[in-house]
Amino acid sequence: MEDKILRALKKVIDPELGINIVDLGLIYKVGQKDGVANILMTLTSPGCPLAGTFKEQVTDAAKKVKEVKKVKVKLTFNPPWTPDKISKKGKLELGTYF
Repeated sequence: MEDKILRALKKVIDPELGINIVDLGLIYKVGQKDGVANILMTLTSPGCPLAGTFKEQVTDAAKKVKEVKKVKVKLTFNPPWTPDKISKKGKLELGTYF
């Protein structure tokens, strides 16, 4: 089920970078138990003005998985996000190879 949730989260696009939050490396952990999806994520910076928007979009995307009845999103900055968390696919989409 975690794979289904991750696929759903790939529909959430970072508006500044234009790639999905999974490939961007913002999703640290996805778990599910008894219809409750638990998502641990970060942002590119603690002062990101899109924090509320991302939490809402992540919740909405995860709820599209039919087995998910409730979503809990937790933001963390430990460890802090760095560009090395971007997937190979994400780096290709950004046109960078760092």
